[in-house]
Amino acid sequence: MELAGTLKLAMEEEKFASGFYKREFVLTTKEQYPQDIKFELLKEKVELLRFVNPGDELKVSFDIRGREYNGKYFNNLVAWKIEKLEAGQNPPSASPFSQPLPGSGGMEESMLSPEAGDDLPF
Repeated sequence: MELAGTLKLAMEEEKFASGFYKREFVLTTKEQYPQDIKFELLKEKVELLRFVNPGDELKVSFDIRGREYNGKYFNNLVAWKIEKLEAGQNPPSASPFSQPLPGSGGMEESMLSPEAGDDLPF
């Protein structure tokens, strides 16, 4: 999956006794109602944040991971690629749900149009 937005915050790298390390960051989407979305970078991927700063426009490619712990379920957004967007570059849609459904062919607009003929049989 991909999400575009503005880098709001990059947290410090966390290191664990096992040798595992990660870094989290927050991306603010550009929608009518912006959302702050937290991602994490694991192991060597923490280097992806080296050349970005808060306020930079980014496109983040990520995977969704889920797990169960003590009867509770948790989700993580694990980033694996970060691209800086240049001024004037069109980012992908901020939300995968804002796209028309495949095969709809814009039917919603034609159904709402007053010029559309009434084709109901009753």
